[in-house]
Amino acid sequence: MDFTSIHNYYEHLVIDYIQTRVIPEIENKDEDFLLDVACYALTKLPARYMRHEIDMAFYLDSREREKISTEVARAVKDALKHIEQNNHKDDHD
Repeated sequence: MDFTSIHNYYEHLVIDYIQTRVIPEIENKDEDFLLDVACYALTKLPARYMRHEIDMAFYLDSREREKISTEVARAVKDALKHIEQNNHKDDHD
């Protein structure tokens, strides 16, 4: 049985937010930093698993889509702060 089609709906949203909103705005952040931000943000968001992303388009109304977008933005912004603070601690130890 192949379970590889199962994934968390928020993964795509977080990655897209980082690529379109975060990367253009920050300088000198390596791939590891951005991957840590994505992982941290995803741990702060609810799990919403699905098999096909197109299915989510039919199940979400506009209010729920807006709420999810707001949650993703907040989680990524919080993750940026958290990872940035922890990276500085590691640099000074």
